Amino acid sequence: MLSSFSRLLTYLLAILYTVLGALLYFFPETLSSVFAWKVTPFMTMTIGGWALGNAWLAWITARRWQWNLVFSALLYLWMFGLGELLVLFNFRDKLILVHPIAWLYLITLLINALAAIVGIMDWLRVRPSAMAGGPTFSPLQNTALIAFILFVGFLGLYGSNVQIGAPGTNGGIFPEVMSLFTLRSFGMFYLTLALAVVPYLWNKNLNAILHHSIASYGLIAIITVAALVYLRLFDFASRPGGALYFIAYLAVGIPLLFVFRRYGTGTSS
Repeated sequence: MLSSFSRLLTYLLAILYTVLGALLYFFPETLSSVFAWKVTPFMTMTIGGWALGNAWLAWITARRWQWNLVFSALLYLWMFGLGELLVLFNFRDKLILVHPIAWLYLITLLINALAAIVGIMDWLRVRPSAMAGGPTFSPLQNTALIAFILFVGFLGLYGSNVQIGAPGTNGGIFPEVMSLFTLRSFGMFYLTLALAVVPYLWNKNLNAILHHSIASYGLIAIITVAALVYLRLFDFASRPGGALYFIAYLAVGIPLLFVFRRYGTGTSS
């Protein structure tokens, strides 16, 4: 497995993301105006949801810390930190590093990137195997995996490449108009979610994907609650695409509850 230092950094990320996420999630009306770039309260709460979801993912992954069980969760966490830091660098002229919450966001991503670098170096040194001799997932589960990669990957690539004014960027799905900075941040989030599970196209480790699912479940649940809090912003009559925002999360979140009940959460591998 990876080093104890890598594990310590993962626990540290759980703490940092908890603090960052709690502030953004529970005080979006106050902190949206002093965040690292121009965002609305709903965007602020959603970003807080990412952070709280990452906190849960980092904590449960560091706690279990068995490479062939947690490799894809770590892959997501590493790519998220590096990817969102790249977005910040590309829009560095738009950064507003005045309020402590903006600095906390930047510092958390820097520590996340450090955890990624240390983890990758550990992997190159140890080369632990992600394969396991336990159960594998079924053809139906494999089909669901492919659908997830294609759908979420499309959202990630779309948000990472299109310009403002393209279909879906003017409140058509997310109910508010995003700046290009915010659109790229959201796109990177979805892209890392999709890329993290690509290894399961050839590695059919059921326990590992169950761990990945329970580790990621905080993202699904917490972001959905944020959307419900700001339900008033959605106009399903004139902008029916907004329903896709809910459907995307519910279509993954609800079936997973039945999966956990039947197969567990990957506690052994």
